[in-house]
Amino acid sequence: MIELENISKVFNRGEANEVAALRNINLRIEKGEFAVIVGANGSGKTTLLNILAGAEKASDGHVILGGKDVTGLAEYKRSKWIARVFQNPYTGTASDLSILDNFRLAALRTQPKKLVIGIDAGFKQRVRDMIAKLGMGLENKIDLLMGSLSGGQRQALTLLMSVMDTANILLLDEPTAALDPKSSALILNLADRLIKEFHLTALCITHNLKYAHQYGSRLIQFQEGGVLRDYHANQKGALSLQDMFGWFE
Repeated sequence: MIELENISKVFNRGEANEVAALRNINLRIEKGEFAVIVGANGSGKTTLLNILAGAEKASDGHVILGGKDVTGLAEYKRSKWIARVFQNPYTGTASDLSILDNFRLAALRTQPKKLVIGIDAGFKQRVRDMIAKLGMGLENKIDLLMGSLSGGQRQALTLLMSVMDTANILLLDEPTAALDPKSSALILNLADRLIKEFHLTALCITHNLKYAHQYGSRLIQFQEGGVLRDYHANQKGALSLQDMFGWFE
């Protein structure tokens, strides 16, 4: 469960270019909930995810994960609970390492610094079993360099790596923005499957209203640093796509 209490973020406070990116945000995301976030550029969506992940510090308010106040915890200390996928499929993976080595690095991300994870037969099989979920045949090509893959393939593998270990919160920051329509559909379908299979709590930012309508159990619209609309499952299910297009006319 995620609780954001009175979260505000002001950039360049007291200066001529001061910007209030978030204004007194109060949100409670239940365990297993898949919240999709929409809003115009500059409405505060990514800032919210940055504060939740620990990449940015809130100017005011508290971040609570599973009943634990983590407001003061650095990003790397939150990584045991939080996995994140960015819009650029080349972010978060090492191009000059193999698929297998990238999975090893992802596994080390949530482990104590002194722990060394070897690439033994068991680990290789675990990686192959995970990759087989994609139906791309990449489970038999785990020695390929990550840099040789397409953007869609890399993003799909990044999603798999994000759920390999202890993380139970998944943050998706416009994960399909740089992909073609076919790859975008694959990534959102995969994310939806993984969220359900691993019982993840997820927040996904998207500018694609069709995807926002199709996926997720909750829909939140941001505007000028605040929550303008917040539709839970039954309310979201009653929305038409045309209703949503009307929000941005």
